[in-house]
Amino acid sequence: MPKMKTKSAAKKRFQVTGSGKLKRKHAYHGHILTKKSQKRKRNLDHTAIVEKADERVVKKLLLM
Repeated sequence: MPKMKTKSAAKKRFQVTGSGKLKRKHAYHGHILTKKSQKRKRNLDHTAIVEKADERVVKKLLLM
């Protein structure tokens, strides 16, 4: 049986930290940025940790 492939979309969107947590980017930072305040855009620029409730699903997509 061949190896299972990681979902490419998940591979591009999530990153595993050294402690095994999953990093993600914030939404709403792709376009239509002129109407958003500098503070809001700056806060969206930081990475976030995937919530505990969603962690199982994301790990399954990444075959962890």
